Amino acid sequence: MSCRNEGKEIRKPMNDKKALVAMSGGVDSSVAAFLMKKKGYSPIGVTMMLHAEDEASIKGTHSCCTPDDIEDARVVSSMLGIPFHVVNFLDGFREKIVNKFISTYMKGETPNPCIDCNRYMKFGRLFDMADEEGCEKVVTGHYARIEYDEKENIYRLKRAVDKTKDQTYVLYFLTQEQLARLDFPDGEYEKNDIRQMAEEIGLMVARKHDSQDICFVPDGDYAGFIERNYDEYKKDISVSTEELADIISDELPDQGKFLDMEGKVLGYHKGYFHYTIGQRKGLGISAAAPLYVVDIIPEKNLVILGSNEDLFTREVYARDFNLITMPSWQGDVIKMKVTAKVRYRAKDTSGILTLYRDGTAFMLFDEPVRAVTPGQSLVVYDGDYCLGGGIISEGKRST
Repeated sequence: MSCRNEGKEIRKPMNDKKALVAMSGGVDSSVAAFLMKKKGYSPIGVTMMLHAEDEASIKGTHSCCTPDDIEDARVVSSMLGIPFHVVNFLDGFREKIVNKFISTYMKGETPNPCIDCNRYMKFGRLFDMADEEGCEKVVTGHYARIEYDEKENIYRLKRAVDKTKDQTYVLYFLTQEQLARLDFPDGEYEKNDIRQMAEEIGLMVARKHDSQDICFVPDGDYAGFIERNYDEYKKDISVSTEELADIISDELPDQGKFLDMEGKVLGYHKGYFHYTIGQRKGLGISAAAPLYVVDIIPEKNLVILGSNEDLFTREVYARDFNLITMPSWQGDVIKMKVTAKVRYRAKDTSGILTLYRDGTAFMLFDEPVRAVTPGQSLVVYDGDYCLGGGIISEGKRST
């Protein structure tokens, strides 16, 4: 692709169609704003302030939403000649994202807070703001595509042109109403083309690194974050209505037992919330063969270790399942042949999905998949189309 004839002058739109663009200060959202202007929209840039500055200001990290990112978004908006706002979304972020992050670890699961942030903050609060600003479209720099099926009168979520950057996995929760107003302009391009485009229009973020770390845990020390915030977390939640009432205690669990698959004590750990399914490093256990975390039992503060082979399963259960394109129910069960991923970087594996009216689902894979982790997401596909997904509640180990 070449953008050399695009020119550095960005023409003003010929109409008054408005688009609210989530500006992270990175190259993807910056180019998304540029592309919407080329489409004839009047973009309004907005950066969400989601947490206190000191939670995202550790030097050398690759997290998003830092003060520098906000300033970059402001400068890019000025260069593109579009209005720019910083909006305070701190209210609700701790409740919906941070506290859920801690709660998930306390249940012995591994959270994906970036999906929760997309679901409850970005694609929740942004639509409200778009309504207030009179915006027809809500735009982000995600690598995904949206297609409208005129025959079926539905919107479909499609993988990005750049399969190595595809982000449909983190967008499985989207609804038809949201897809009707969303635009992911970057999804039609390769990542290298996005960077080239940014360079040709003179954006200083053209070679800026991609964000990778969780914004409120920029040092990557998840257990340390829980330890520092546990007292505040206990104040925030209502234990009487919290599903963790039988697990949460006044103090975080500390030393517990490592057990093997037969129940033999192998050693002692620092507290179950320090570990996740599939983990090998940092166990502090000497053994003749490599050991991996294969199960976590929070109510007993136990961590079960096994071999790599013990991590494989064909059976995966999920909850809170969302289907982007809802089929016609015939009875209380739907079965469909799909491919699915149990984590963002996992490969597609085929199998049969059984979906129930209560939002639970069961996936029987044609071949075993590795390290199925409760708290992560099971996301299903039909070819290039993302059909939906849910939160993994259990992966039944192969026998």
